[in-house]
Order: sequence, then structure tokens, then C-alpha cells
Amino acid sequence: MPALNRTPLHDLHAALGAKMVPFAGYEMPVQYGPGVMKEHLWTRDHAGLFDVSHMGQVILRPVSGDIADAARAFETLVPVSLLSLKEGRQRYAMFTNDQGGILDDLMVAHRGDHLFAVVNAACKDSDIAHMTANLSDQMQVVPVTDRGLLALQGPDAERVLAALVPDVADMRFMDVGVFDWNNVELWVSRSGYTGEDGFEISVPAPQSVDLAQALLADDKVEPIGLGARDSLRLEAGLCLYGSDIDDTTTPIEAALNWAIQKARRSGGERAGGFPGADVILGQLETGVLRRRVGLRPEGRAPMRAGTKIFAGDTQVGTITSGAFGPSLGAPMSMGYVAVDHATTGTTLEGEVRGKRMPVTVADLPFRPSTYKR
Repeated sequence: MPALNRTPLHDLHAALGAKMVPFAGYEMPVQYGPGVMKEHLWTRDHAGLFDVSHMGQVILRPVSGDIADAARAFETLVPVSLLSLKEGRQRYAMFTNDQGGILDDLMVAHRGDHLFAVVNAACKDSDIAHMTANLSDQMQVVPVTDRGLLALQGPDAERVLAALVPDVADMRFMDVGVFDWNNVELWVSRSGYTGEDGFEISVPAPQSVDLAQALLADDKVEPIGLGARDSLRLEAGLCLYGSDIDDTTTPIEAALNWAIQKARRSGGERAGGFPGADVILGQLETGVLRRRVGLRPEGRAPMRAGTKIFAGDTQVGTITSGAFGPSLGAPMSMGYVAVDHATTGTTLEGEVRGKRMPVTVADLPFRPSTYKR
């Protein structure tokens, strides 16, 4: 087995009693002493601190010096509008392939004279190679390898971070900015992947532990592992790459239509021009055969990934993510079902250990998000 990478916070996780597991080539904390359920609920009620330093951070600097050239070039790889992205803002995007499948989902920020992307850990090497192969004539693709990445999430997140960096209190959801903390440059976005208000903070690796400890010094902040991060994002109806979306699912099948702005759709001023455009724009016009939906099993036992979904004797779908929702007090799942069975309130059956159990199609998110808009 190849050696696992470690984040700048590895020793701190050990000191805090984390249970470490392999994840996307890294040794990562899956939970701490309280356990997944208590960590989940703490984040919903107070503030959770997550180490997401395994994710890829990439600077994209236009060769011409014109940020519009960088945005225009990047649009050849994604079906979203980046020319309309204002300075100090970021946007959700996805790399697509020629079949309309999703190679990865990512965040792209406009930082004045360059773009800044955050990509998934498991895909970062292939994403960087993809960007380098397709964009090098228009921009420098510079992986950021000397910074950690922390996520502070929950209703106390603003108060806690503003005590260290007061100006973050003025940020709104999907704002980005550069701030000083004790002569350390922090790259902050008001975003996250829990459905809660919060921040993602890129910090130089040597100061990552200092910042984490400064945040944890507040009695409303606890360290949170990957286990609770997964249940939090599932309650928020957010996709996990490699589970709910991959290179065989299109953005339209995945119910990510909202991420494709009018300018990139048929009839828009910059329609198409990205990999798989014919497939994706065609699906926007004519529909799809399957669609990602929320699913609520009866009882308290979760229906997990791989569970087959039936309507009568016919399999009509498959679950891609499933867990117990601590905030819901009930199990929750996401998956793909045939569109004829995708209407909210439709009762289907999931096959669990050879038995068919009722499951109902539900709206996403399972719990309303609390972003500061």
C-alpha cells in the first residue's frame, strides 16, 4: 500500500483523540471522542471545525493579464457562466466530459486578477492535468501546495471567526476575500458543505495549527470528522462526488440544472462550447430518463448506497447515499429513480437484505439550509 499523505493538522488530530482513516489518499479524522451523531448535532447547534486540507487549491492566472480571458477560457471546460462572475464572488461548477458526464464538481472564485478553484481531493491530480492540458495557452495553472484548508460551519461560525478577523462579518454567502490575521494572509470564502452558514479558510501550512487552535479556543467550537461531514451534507441535499455524481451522470440527471446559467443554455449569448454540451443542453430541452431525488425510508434503519429501488416487480432506481439523519431523527437517502417515479410523495420499495421496505420520494434538501444571504 502506498504511504498516505497527511495534512498540516495531522498531529493536532492525534492530540485531540481523532480516529484516523484512509480517505482520498490521505490519513483523515473520521470522528473524535463524542462520535458522529454528537458531532453532527454540535455543528447544527454551535460551530464545527473541519480539516479539508486534502482538497485541491489551484490558482489560474491569465497569461494576457485580463481576467475576462481567463473566465472565457475556463468556460470551455464547464457549463456555467464565469464571465458574469463578479470580483469577490465564487460559483459552483462542474467539469464535464464529451458524454455530458461529470468529471468533478468544484468551486471557482474571481479574485481580481486571477481565478481560484477548489477541487475534490480524489480528483485533484486529474483535474489539474485536465486544466493544464486544456488551458495552458490562456493561463498559468498553479497548484497551491503550501496551504491548509479549514471549514468552520454552524450558527456560531460568524461570531467565532469575526473575533479573530472582524471584517468577515460583512461577507454574504459565496463571497470571497483576503484577510489578515496576526500578519498571516487568509483566503476566506463564506461557504461550506454542511447546509450551515460558515466559512472555508485557506491558511499557510505553518500557521494552520495556530489558526485551528485559536478557533477551538472558543467553547462553542468542536473538531468534527468526516463521518459527521457526510451526514451534514446529506441532510443538506448536497452531492458527494464519486457517490451521487460521477462521469456517468449528467448535471441534468443530477438535478443540478440551477448551476447552468441562462447565458450557457440554448439561446444564450454563450450557449454551449463546453464538453458534452449537445447532451446536456438537449436534456434541458427534452428531459431525462432518470433523476436524482431525496428518499425517506420508513422506520429508523438507513437505506445505504447500492440499495435497489423497486416499483412493484420492476427496479426503477438505486440509492447512491444513505445514512441516519441526526437532525431529522430519521433515515434519509439520495439516489436516482426513473422520472415516471420521481414525483415527491411517490411510495416505492427499497430492497434491504432481501426484504422490500417502503421508501418515499422526498424534496431536497431534507433540512433547510441557513446560509447568510
